[in-house]
Amino acid sequence: MRMTGAAIAEDGFIYALRRVTEAAARAAFDWIGRGRKDEGDAAAVDAMRTVLNHLDIDGRIVIGEGEKDEAPQLYKGERLGHGGGLAVDIAVDPVDGTSHLANGQTNALAAVAMTPQGAMFDPGPAFYMEKFAGPPAVKGRIDPLAPTRDKLKVLAQALGKPVSDLSVYVLEKPRHRRLVEEIHAAGARVALYPAGDVAGAIVAAMPGGEVDCLMGTGGTPEGVLAACAIRALGGEFLGRLDPQLEHERAAVAHAGLDTRRWWGVEELVRSDKVWFAATGITTGMLFEGVSRRGPSTRTQSLMLTAPDRQWQVLTTYVETALLGPGPGQAQEARP
Repeated sequence: MRMTGAAIAEDGFIYALRRVTEAAARAAFDWIGRGRKDEGDAAAVDAMRTVLNHLDIDGRIVIGEGEKDEAPQLYKGERLGHGGGLAVDIAVDPVDGTSHLANGQTNALAAVAMTPQGAMFDPGPAFYMEKFAGPPAVKGRIDPLAPTRDKLKVLAQALGKPVSDLSVYVLEKPRHRRLVEEIHAAGARVALYPAGDVAGAIVAAMPGGEVDCLMGTGGTPEGVLAACAIRALGGEFLGRLDPQLEHERAAVAHAGLDTRRWWGVEELVRSDKVWFAATGITTGMLFEGVSRRGPSTRTQSLMLTAPDRQWQVLTTYVETALLGPGPGQAQEARP
């Protein structure tokens, strides 16, 4: 169904946008715990692209699935929508945490962000980014070049609590062994997760969340998505391109990108107008995952908008029979 007129007006645009992530999450649901992350991701990509193309937007993918994941859809530069309405840059992650999806673990989600065209940071061939994410209280107070201990001292002062009460979200990767040691040496706690740093960054930017900040290197697409959400929340996000693979280093150097520079949230998202939506696939830090109860399929979504800095969590129930068999169900039915 094509969404037009008042349904796509800017004030209500976020409600149309959350349908994009709801569709992706429902499509991925059939692949939870099946050990086949590629199939789950492909189902979410197809569902997300279908709904995006029903929006009256002139959309351009800036952060997509293409170069890193070799996806035929939602690739960088793809144009989406009917070509009218809002002219937007788009960042997508149909499944943040594909391994979580495949293994039935927490924090897998579908996310999309939009800004006016020309406002979203284009990381070129950079796949990885070092990040710091924190709440509004610490905005503008973190020196990204400072030692870990000093960053945590500033954060503790801004939050009005001792360093020993801080909890830092870190991806559980070999590259973070030294960072984890530094956090422990400073006296803070570490919350290790194997994936899902979009959720980690957003929770870190929400006052009173389960973690107080996010630190370490993760995906650049996830970094730009998180920056969009955090711009809407008024929190702090800092990012530095941090290539991890030899061919990535060569491509980043060839593109003339500076790997020493730290980008602030206003540089990564160069507009105070932002729309961000995410829907849980598996239950995690932000919201509950997709579930089927009796005749209904339930999703839970986070919606953020700026400059009004409004955010809300919406639970949606859809009659399962109206959705038809999901991609996973159809695949599993074949001999």
